[in-house]
Amino acid sequence: MSATTTSGRQGRLLTIWAPEDKSFWEREGEAIAKRNLWISVPALFLAFAIWQVWSVVAVSLPGLGFKYSTNQLFWLAAAPALSGATLRIFYSFMVPLVGGRRWTAISTASLLIPAIGIGFAVQDNTTAYPTMLILALLCGLGGGNFSSSMANISFFFPKERKGSALGVNAGLGNLGVSVVQFLSPLVVTAGIFGVLGGEPQTIVKNGQTMQVWTQNAAFIWVPWIALTALAAWFGMNDIADAKASFAAQAAIFKRKHNWLMCVLYLGTFGSFIGFAAGFPLLIKSQFPDVNPLAYAWLGPLVGAVIRPFGGWLSDKVGGGVVTFWNFIVMALAVLGVLYFLPKGAGGYALPFGPQEGSFGGFFVMFLMLFLTTGIGNGSTFRMIPVIFLTQKLNELRGNDDAAKAQAIKDGNTEGAAAVGFAGALGAYGGFFIPKSYGSSIAATGGPEFALWMFAVFYTLCIVITWWYYARKNAEMPC
Repeated sequence: MSATTTSGRQGRLLTIWAPEDKSFWEREGEAIAKRNLWISVPALFLAFAIWQVWSVVAVSLPGLGFKYSTNQLFWLAAAPALSGATLRIFYSFMVPLVGGRRWTAISTASLLIPAIGIGFAVQDNTTAYPTMLILALLCGLGGGNFSSSMANISFFFPKERKGSALGVNAGLGNLGVSVVQFLSPLVVTAGIFGVLGGEPQTIVKNGQTMQVWTQNAAFIWVPWIALTALAAWFGMNDIADAKASFAAQAAIFKRKHNWLMCVLYLGTFGSFIGFAAGFPLLIKSQFPDVNPLAYAWLGPLVGAVIRPFGGWLSDKVGGGVVTFWNFIVMALAVLGVLYFLPKGAGGYALPFGPQEGSFGGFFVMFLMLFLTTGIGNGSTFRMIPVIFLTQKLNELRGNDDAAKAQAIKDGNTEGAAAVGFAGALGAYGGFFIPKSYGSSIAATGGPEFALWMFAVFYTLCIVITWWYYARKNAEMPC
């Protein structure tokens, strides 16, 4: 063990952490960073699974005898997105205050509350609606974890590796959205936990009486949450240099680029989580003969799997360039969706395209949207820490090593806070996109108006990205 290693650790606390120092990185930094990343990934995966589990459970409640109105069911489905997005704002600042290891372990363990609570609540169809609403809001604990997880991982990697690392963390974590939608209908068909899992419920489906264990949709995650929380506590590290007060982190609110990147991340991650939440409903409303559950999980899967590629590509050619072209494709894909929608219902339909619509074309265009949201998620999250680190280094006065080290520390602190805060605001897309579909259908007869607004917003993102980050002589090329 090197002298640096010996003096640079106090238990799980890293008192010396210099990823920008190539010799330190090659000697010991890379191995430590990768270990923390590969524990962070399953923790974030479980967070997304719990965040989205209610989207599966809520659909099943009427068949189980729960006497909730359609509006009440809608709010149960929407509540995790609202609470998760709001919690992200606070979670954004927790890593420098508490420590990445501690907060990852604590926040992961907190997922046990909604997982166990839902598992018991769905077994009794007399459970009061306020109880269910509270449990739905508690699922937002999973949504909150994203901001702290991404902020934490951003501290571990050097500038040229941040995009790839954040892409892997977020991309594999995002898989929780797809897996929970795919796995839940399977695990509820058998009493996999025996007597410990509770009694089955009886439902009538397609004229046949069936036994289901709806509680399994929540209980299946409990042992994995417990194991991952323990792995985080004993296997991850806190970084001493990552410690910072709220005041130090709050400097991002005075930074123009913080707000600009919030807009861009709303366009990428907000679209990902919003499209994932609204895709089944949109399929059902526009193509009623199609089973949405057979297709809905594929979109989030594509978006999650491709996200690491977006980070990697941004490390190679620049996040601003990738984000710019990505938003162009997103805007064109929305026009493609409009082209393949059935004509006649909505007041803002394209005047050309198949009159009865085409589900095949519609589905392919949405897969393209999910693909680009994933690439854009990776590229924008590569941009944020690079922007803030570059900004601090540009403001540097003096060339001494101490001043440079302080600038790097401050840049990483602000970058991590900005990553978390952008993730928080972006998450509101999980509520607003499906709500936009509903409002558009209610007001105009179809979802077209909402889709046109998405296209306009992506055009705004194109302009912002080109002007500030992608054009020649841009203010902050990255």
